Amino acid sequence: MLIRERRIYFIAVVITMAAGLASRRYGNMLPAFLHDHAGDALWAGMIYFGFRMVWIRRSKAWAFLLSFVFSWVIEFSQMIQMPWLNELRSTMLGALILGHGFLVIDLVRYAAGILCTFVIDHYFLSNRRSLYEH
Repeated sequence: MLIRERRIYFIAVVITMAAGLASRRYGNMLPAFLHDHAGDALWAGMIYFGFRMVWIRRSKAWAFLLSFVFSWVIEFSQMIQMPWLNELRSTMLGALILGHGFLVIDLVRYAAGILCTFVIDHYFLSNRRSLYEH
C-alpha cells in the first residue's frame, strides 16, 4: 500500500513539475494571471507533493506546514547575497530551486499553491480510499 501511495505522489510531483516548467516556457500563451502566478504556485505544490511522497506516514497537515515553512525559508533566503550562493542561483537548477530575488507576492503564490495541492490531496485520497473499499 505504501509503495502505491508513494508512486501516486511521485506522479503528482512529476506532473506538477512539468506544469510548472511549461508555465515558464510557454507562459506567453497563458492568460496574464496564470502567466504571472502559476509557476511559483506550482513550484510550492510540487514541494508539498514531494514531502507527502517522502514522508508518506506523516499527516497532510504536517506536509502542508513543512511545505509552507520550506518555501518561505527559500524565499527569505533570497535576501542573502553571498558570492557562492549567487553563483549557485545563476545555474538553471539553482534558479529553479532557490529563485533570484525576494518578492512578497511570491509568499502569497506559495501559500496558494500549497493550499490548492493540499485540497487536491485531501479529496483525491478520500475518493481513492472509497474506491479500494468496493
